[in-house]
Amino acid sequence: MSQTLIEKIAQRYAAGLKKNHEVHSGDYITIKPAYVMTHDNTGAVIPKFKSIGASKFFNPRQAVFTLDHNVQDKSEKNLHKYKDIEKFAKEMGIDFYPAGRGIGHQIMCEEGYAYPGKMVVASDSHSNMYGGLGCLGTPIVRTDAASIWATGKTWWQVPPIAKVILKEKLRPGVTGKDLIIALCGYFNNDEVLNHAIEFSGEGAHNLTIDERFTIANMTTEWGALAGVFQIDEITINWLKNRAKQISARGLAGVPSDSDGNGVHPRLNTNRIHKLENNICKADEEAFYSKELIIDLSSIQPVVSGPNTVKTITSLSEIKSKEIKINKAYLVSCVNSRVSDLAEAAAVIRGKRVAEGVKFYIAAASSEVQSESERRGDWQALLQAGAIALPSGCGPCIGLGMGLLEEGEVGISATNRNFKGRMGSPNATAYLASPAVVAASAVAGKIDYSWEYCPCKIFGEIKINKKSNDNISKVDIIKGFPKEIGGELIFCYQDNLNTDGIYPGKYTYVDDFTPEQQAKVVMENYDPNFKILAEEGNILAAGYNFGTGSSREQAATAIKYKGIKLVIAGSLNETYKRNALNNGLLLVECPDLINDLKKRFGKENLTVKTGLFIQIDFINSKIHFNNKNYYIDPVGEAAQELIVAGGLENWISGLVE
Repeated sequence: MSQTLIEKIAQRYAAGLKKNHEVHSGDYITIKPAYVMTHDNTGAVIPKFKSIGASKFFNPRQAVFTLDHNVQDKSEKNLHKYKDIEKFAKEMGIDFYPAGRGIGHQIMCEEGYAYPGKMVVASDSHSNMYGGLGCLGTPIVRTDAASIWATGKTWWQVPPIAKVILKEKLRPGVTGKDLIIALCGYFNNDEVLNHAIEFSGEGAHNLTIDERFTIANMTTEWGALAGVFQIDEITINWLKNRAKQISARGLAGVPSDSDGNGVHPRLNTNRIHKLENNICKADEEAFYSKELIIDLSSIQPVVSGPNTVKTITSLSEIKSKEIKINKAYLVSCVNSRVSDLAEAAAVIRGKRVAEGVKFYIAAASSEVQSESERRGDWQALLQAGAIALPSGCGPCIGLGMGLLEEGEVGISATNRNFKGRMGSPNATAYLASPAVVAASAVAGKIDYSWEYCPCKIFGEIKINKKSNDNISKVDIIKGFPKEIGGELIFCYQDNLNTDGIYPGKYTYVDDFTPEQQAKVVMENYDPNFKILAEEGNILAAGYNFGTGSSREQAATAIKYKGIKLVIAGSLNETYKRNALNNGLLLVECPDLINDLKKRFGKENLTVKTGLFIQIDFINSKIHFNNKNYYIDPVGEAAQELIVAGGLENWISGLVE
């Protein structure tokens, strides 16, 4: 069969595949990523690493530590935490970048860890950004990071893959940020939720790497697990220019994996030349679950919000509303590169930030700031009245100075405007491009000079049906059942969140026993669930099951209740990771859930069906009510987790 670019990269980094196994969407695989990045949360991964009995890294060259989130916090507690992380990095021989060097995702790209055709993971949701370079970047959770440290490996299920076809090119004055905001607001019904995205089409060739970084970064907010651009001459030229910059700069500050001959270990002429002669591309006949088409010439400057990325308004329309602002932000990993600062400086040069407005700026890295200063853009922003913050995450994640206070309105070039994220939950946040943010800071209201008439966004979507003809039999490992059967219990609700499954008030009760967790499962969703559900039942649930917070107890409580298996229309990806990492098996089967919804409706939150359901793992089928339904194969990587009782036990077995 043909493969997508993402499937080909996943194939490269899959470990232990059977001979002739071709990786495709839906496969559970064991992955050995090229690199794993952790930031301030390294401090939380270290005790996980030690608790599984690990004392050394499987491959110290695989890990990267970057301190970037809470860099403004100069308290003794935080400084001590940072020192402990640096000390641990030195002891283990890990590449370490201290606070002030920059945001981790920017460093991963600047220093060549995120590289075309590679798979790189990070314990942060914006690792999608690496896709701007044709690198498969995707987020993991902290237990996964500990696993990679100790064994070099963790697991991954290849998600459904969508192709986004970019036509034509952006008009002058329209940016990559406008495009991704438009995509989030135009296709705003979870069309790409938990998908991996490949960007292609002639329009992609007209986007700079900085624009690709911005777009790939915010595929996270669009709901995707990865957003990867094709590798082309734009990619190669960026690498060559970056290698020249490093050569001119010298290797000062490059961690210990430099080979000592004055050549950067990841960004050098020989490596780039090899890439040019072996560019990884999708096959022409590759299967994509969805194809989304967008006409770039129909995009205009847009503003996202307030407080959601799913609502967008054109500049021409929002200007007429005279929305006054209190704060403006040009910070974060999505839009604080040299070109972004230049874009803002071009708008603001020779002007002043409006009275009563505070305009905060922070470069994506120390190198970005140095280059911006060399060009004079940084000084232009400061002379206009901008307030400089250290290179790091800061107000984007609600840390440090400059947060939105109660009743305030802010416009930001960051990636998220969720209620309360940048400060008070009673503040209002909008997202826009650096140029719009700078123009608004000067005007004191949301504003931008746009010479074109408003135009309607042109986009379309095509959904492709996956054939079941090529499903092969699955090898079952020792200890994993060939079949699971039981009485079906049905909860129809879509977007059933983790607070509904396991109430937040119990989350930090550390001595809560498994028996106590089982007694409160689904308490906020339906108090009758714990009465109706019995040990040995199989739970069928709606779409996007397990959305919300990352609390692991939302998975363990169901397991402790004695539920054998969860079948959902679709699963929240973080919930899926937490469930399998704790030994709870789950599968997706939208056709079954659709039939159950038609049959049982919405009258009861929980239905004890009295009907028997059977899952056949060898043939990847569900047998229910005299009908067969197909599921993605539950491969060896997932089977091993269930047999071991979760990821930590699996790691411990390898460490021993």
